[in-house]
Amino acid sequence: MLRTVVLLAVGTALGVGIAHAASGGDGTGVDAVFSESSLAGGGMKVPHNQRFHLSTDQPWVYSQGHLSDLIRLQWTADRAKPAISWADEKGLDKTAIVSHAKANDPNQPDHNHISIETTMSPEGKHPNELFTRLEIPFDQDVAEIRTHSSNFNVMDGMLRVAGSEGVHRDLQLAKAETGHEVTPRWTLRADNAEESGSNAGSNFGIIRYSDEGEALDTPFAISRRDGNVGIGNSDPETKLDVNGDSVRIRKSFTPASSSAPGQVGQIVWDQGYVYVCVAPNSWKRAELVAW
Repeated sequence: MLRTVVLLAVGTALGVGIAHAASGGDGTGVDAVFSESSLAGGGMKVPHNQRFHLSTDQPWVYSQGHLSDLIRLQWTADRAKPAISWADEKGLDKTAIVSHAKANDPNQPDHNHISIETTMSPEGKHPNELFTRLEIPFDQDVAEIRTHSSNFNVMDGMLRVAGSEGVHRDLQLAKAETGHEVTPRWTLRADNAEESGSNAGSNFGIIRYSDEGEALDTPFAISRRDGNVGIGNSDPETKLDVNGDSVRIRKSFTPASSSAPGQVGQIVWDQGYVYVCVAPNSWKRAELVAW
């Protein structure tokens, strides 16, 4: 009797009709619309192919208590994890959205995130276990969004990093440490140089870091204004501006003749000469002598 009243109350609250026949002992009659779930953990089962329609005219305003949150899941213990999960035709969980504060392992730092989880490979080390693929933390002004054991593919589109005036736009490669800590190793950067016109500002650079994660220098840079390339400097003044005391061309090459094929500006060398192409297919050379 109590179960019937509960089912009727739930059905009325959700706007779903419920039919319930008195038990007659012969197994005949109409089942209640809501029934016990056969999935692991039990619970209430909504009738097959029934739908919920939720609507609101309330605003989503913090000071008013977020009155339009028509579905609210709450954890009431430290390591509880309210979740929405999807199961296959065999009743096995395959995907889930989970939000929680504490990790299962008390020795781990607090998670404090919402996560999207999917199962691991049936043939892998942890077959069919739900595993976090994407996590978005809460209680952070700038959310450190993470992926795990995932490859990110952009199909027929682009991956964009944008920023307002005076802000670096970075793509960073780092070393994972314990917990959620990382130590940077390289950064691809469009810098915060002012865009003052004539294509100036927002110059490109590659930043390298020490073992401790401190920025060391900019070994490679490109000026957006003129396309000048800097090696070991971030303000190149010529098409190739090297901040160093030598440039190495590893392989030697000897043009077959002064009219051998070549492009203007090519420089090659061998044991006896340095060759410079001064016009299309026109070479000059200078002898190398010991001193």
